[in-house]
Amino acid sequence: MNYRHAFHAGNFADCVKHALLVWVLRAMQRKPTPLRVLDAHAGRGEYALDSDEARRGGEWWEGVGRLMAVEEGPLADYVGLLRQLGMPGTYPGSPRIIQALLRPSDALVLNELHPEDHAALRRALRGTPTHMRDAYEAARALTPFPEKRGLVLFDPPFEATDEFPRLATAMARVWARARGHVQVAWYPIKHRAPVLAFHAALRDAGLRDAVAAELWLREPLDATRLNGCGLLVVNPPYGFETAGAAILAALIERLSDEPGAGTRILRVVDE
Repeated sequence: MNYRHAFHAGNFADCVKHALLVWVLRAMQRKPTPLRVLDAHAGRGEYALDSDEARRGGEWWEGVGRLMAVEEGPLADYVGLLRQLGMPGTYPGSPRIIQALLRPSDALVLNELHPEDHAALRRALRGTPTHMRDAYEAARALTPFPEKRGLVLFDPPFEATDEFPRLATAMARVWARARGHVQVAWYPIKHRAPVLAFHAALRDAGLRDAVAAELWLREPLDATRLNGCGLLVVNPPYGFETAGAAILAALIERLSDEPGAGTRILRVVDE
C-alpha cells in the first residue's frame, strides 16, 4: 500500500511492459470476436512527468526519454501511441494504453486497491468499470469473462516478500477457471533465484504455454537493485516469441550501455 508508481512512471520497466503489451493486444485483435481486459493493478491511469513525484524520481529520463525519437522498427507502434496519449508531458499507464487500443466491441475493467490512486484512476478513465479490492481476489472474482476471450494483466508492486508465490497462485487460479484467457504478469529481476522459483511454481501448478520475455540493464547479481524485469505471458498470441525478441533487442540497444546488459525469450512451460 505504500508503493506509488508516480515516482517510477516511464522508467525502463514501463517501457518493457508496455511495448510488449501493445504487441500482445494488437495480436489478439487479429480475430474479430470481442475480448475483455482486466487490469488488476491499474495504478492512477496516467502520470504527469512534471509532477513532484516524477521529477524527484527522474527515472523516465533513462527510460521512455531515450525512446521518443523512435520513428520506425519494433518500437514504433508503442512510441507512436505514447505521443498520441500525451508524451512528452504525460506518461500513460497501462489502463490508458489499453483503452486506446480496444475496439468498440471490446471491454476494459480496472482494479486498484490504493485509495488515492483509485480515486485518480476513476477521474482519469471516467465511465470505465473500476474496482477497489485486492488484485488477486479481483482476478478470481471477475474471471472467466463473458466474452470468452480476454487478457488479465498483473503488475504487482512487489513490496511484500511473498509476492512471487502469491502471483503464481493467482495465475494458477485464473488458469483453472479460464484456460483460454491470456495472462500477462510483470515481475522484477534483482537476482535470479526468486525468478527461477516463480517459473518453477507455475510449472508445478500445471499451467501450459507460458513464455517469459526478460531484459536486464546489468548482470542481475545485486539483490538490492532493480537490475531488470520480465513479462510472463500465458497463452501468448502466435508470433510472440519472435516479435518479443525484436522488441527487447530494440529496447536494450537504447536503454543500457552497461556491461552485462541483455535480453532473453524463455519458454517456461510448453504448450
